Amino acid sequence: MVQTRPSVVVAGANGFVGRALLPALQAEWHVIALSRGRTPGLDEAGVEWRRCDLYSLLEAEGALAGAEVAVYLVHSMLPSARLTQASFEDTDLILADNFARAAAQAGVKQIIYLGGLIPSGPELSRHLESRLEVERALGAYGVPVTALRAGMVIGAGGSSLDMLLTLVRRLPVMITPQWTRSSTQCVALDDVVGLIAFAAGNPETYGRHFDVGAPEVTSYRELMAITAQVLGKRRPMFSVPLFSPGLSKLWVSLITGQPMALVYPLIDSLQHDMVAQELTLQAMAGRPAKPLREALAEAIAEEAARPKQRRSRQKPEAERDVRSIQRLTDPGLGDAEWVTHEYLRWLPIFLHPIIRVTYEGDLVRFMVPRDICLLELTYARERSTSDRALLYITGGRLAVVGEGRGRLEFRQLPDRGVYLVAIHDFTPRLPWWLYTLTQAKAHLVVMHAFGRHLKRLGRR
Repeated sequence: MVQTRPSVVVAGANGFVGRALLPALQAEWHVIALSRGRTPGLDEAGVEWRRCDLYSLLEAEGALAGAEVAVYLVHSMLPSARLTQASFEDTDLILADNFARAAAQAGVKQIIYLGGLIPSGPELSRHLESRLEVERALGAYGVPVTALRAGMVIGAGGSSLDMLLTLVRRLPVMITPQWTRSSTQCVALDDVVGLIAFAAGNPETYGRHFDVGAPEVTSYRELMAITAQVLGKRRPMFSVPLFSPGLSKLWVSLITGQPMALVYPLIDSLQHDMVAQELTLQAMAGRPAKPLREALAEAIAEEAARPKQRRSRQKPEAERDVRSIQRLTDPGLGDAEWVTHEYLRWLPIFLHPIIRVTYEGDLVRFMVPRDICLLELTYARERSTSDRALLYITGGRLAVVGEGRGRLEFRQLPDRGVYLVAIHDFTPRLPWWLYTLTQAKAHLVVMHAFGRHLKRLGRR
């Protein structure tokens, strides 16, 4: 069958916003949904699913082929491997950079991004700073970005709503720390979905960012009180101004059962006033914002109607999978190819006399005395560019080499002033407990030392 409708790719299609968005796009678009684990092909609703690991630029390029619009709903708060040596900021940045590069190569006309409200003020939390950095990274290769900036999205299945409902249901008396007085402006899931659908392929929205939200601005304390009323529960609240943010994070994680990696950055962000400036996109779409109480009531009713499922922790695809990403300062002396060669030149000096590096064409070996090869890397010349050098892990005593997915990359990010050095899909040969105590820690020591080396070069 010949496909006549333009194609839209949705990254993050398995998330609660993505699941609601797919049917909303189908009237006008051929919808392509991306997933790391789902079997490729058409589902019963006519959505085309493509398997894609966005940590792989190669897979991202294949997944976005033929798309006119790409919707980016990805947020990497939780670990993506059994061992993840990376901050959520760096994982978010490398995912966005892959998506932006792939979109530019595929000739995508528009990227739509759902980010966070950006409060006024000189300092942002790590979480909000990362959301803004992702927004900028998506537009770094020339594809126009339409950014929707939202606070808490009120909809069944959302992690923020789940935490809110769990707190209100489980606590007969609620302690309200200082941060609960901050202002917030939530938004209904239906509104977010409708606005993304309106913006898709709409040239008036290209290259612009829009705040979206419900009509009401409340404090988080008021939000919990409204939620209790909708649930029909009486919840006395007592302010405790000395309740520290650190204690709040631990308290929320323990009560809700949500992972600390998810809770901690969110609590940091709640100390800001998260209020929309203007609801321009909603005016353009002729879509009045749904009132907060109505959005809460609908989401709670939908949540109650869903079959109960046991919460399962995310598990990595590979039992011994390792991902490590470090952000290093770019001293302005060279591109990704330069920093790769500088690393290979510097490493044997730093580790002398333990390690030496040998070159044979595109083959790089890390050797120890008696000519024992610890790691063998093969430079992927056809997949490397001036701003991204890729080396596959192809052998050595310290690596298990199977499908050849393990790789080391050095990438330079435009206008960021940083390099990202990343190891993906590495499987160590050492016993896991020994690897985590030795090789994994040694890698972090080496990368931190190399970062200091680059800074010294920049000062010179």
